[in-house]
Amino acid sequence: MKFIVIPFILLITGLEAISQIPGRARDLGIEIGVFKTGRFNAITDVSGVQVGHVTLISGQEIRTGVTAILPHPGNIFQQKVPAAIYIGNGFGKLTGYSQVEELGNIETPIILTNTLSVPAASDGLISYTLQQPGNEEVRSVNPVVGETNDGWLNDIRGRHISKEDVIRAIQNAAGGPVTEGNVGAGTGTICFGYKGGIGTASRKIPESLGGYTIGVLVQTNFGGLLEINGVTVGKELERYPFREPIKMDADGSCMIVVITDAPLDARNLKRLAKRGIMGMAKTGGIASNGSGDYVIACSTAAENLIGHSDSTMLLINRVLRNDAMTPLFMATIEATEEAIINSLFAAETMTGRNGHEVKAIPVKRIMELMKK
Repeated sequence: MKFIVIPFILLITGLEAISQIPGRARDLGIEIGVFKTGRFNAITDVSGVQVGHVTLISGQEIRTGVTAILPHPGNIFQQKVPAAIYIGNGFGKLTGYSQVEELGNIETPIILTNTLSVPAASDGLISYTLQQPGNEEVRSVNPVVGETNDGWLNDIRGRHISKEDVIRAIQNAAGGPVTEGNVGAGTGTICFGYKGGIGTASRKIPESLGGYTIGVLVQTNFGGLLEINGVTVGKELERYPFREPIKMDADGSCMIVVITDAPLDARNLKRLAKRGIMGMAKTGGIASNGSGDYVIACSTAAENLIGHSDSTMLLINRVLRNDAMTPLFMATIEATEEAIINSLFAAETMTGRNGHEVKAIPVKRIMELMKK
């Protein structure tokens, strides 16, 4: 892990060898679903996708950060990606939704952060886009920024994220293995009453079904009755909402980013995004009244990138038929479920604002339950 210290603030880049990441579900023998994973079992298994983190940890109060997801390494404003956003439960502050819904594309990197830092993240994303070579005449940018509320562990009212942090997260972005757990936008999050965070996974569709890759990255900060590969772990651990005397909160949020190299238009990407919520449900998430659960889905198929300056009147794309979507649906559900579990297994116990402590999930006990 690489560290850069800037007076009392720890900045963590988003990538390291998987062997250094403790306790991924699959490494412990928990194989979710039937499709094979990509090389890194990460969203970066989709060619060209990059992820970067900036993590802010300072004193006892600051536990937050930024995660940047780049669908491709080029100028995303000039080469927009087909995209869609699905709202599972809309108690959230996602920026950029309406234009994606209207036009069916995304023109910036995707940024995840905390609730009250969405304006700063949008500012940073706009500044980054305007500064890119080729964008000198750009006068309108639709930044896509998602969030969850990390205010239990983090001094969220202090709004410590700056636009420079956002730009730095984008600059940190790289392919390969992705750091999970207490990092970036997942630094101060809580999931099923345990420490949540960033998680990722991927699936490779067999060549006979197209050979496409699905990659998922999640920021987990939600509640419900935890299930792992069909085992009701939350019930076994007697840790779930509405159980006396715990009264554990069921509210929270989950941001899910799904990227594929399959040639899909916005309509079928919306259908794909809906399956992300199904993957969340398989982990026991209930999309509570106070939860902001969003799935952002996009396609990186090179032939369908949307050129900002194209002068032709017609777009001629090759897209998958509806009949070819089912394997991608299944892969998205599997990868989302595993990414959420990975976010829990990779996270570590954290103490933050006002001395609040959130324990890491008891992996040893869970493995005993799974073996039953």
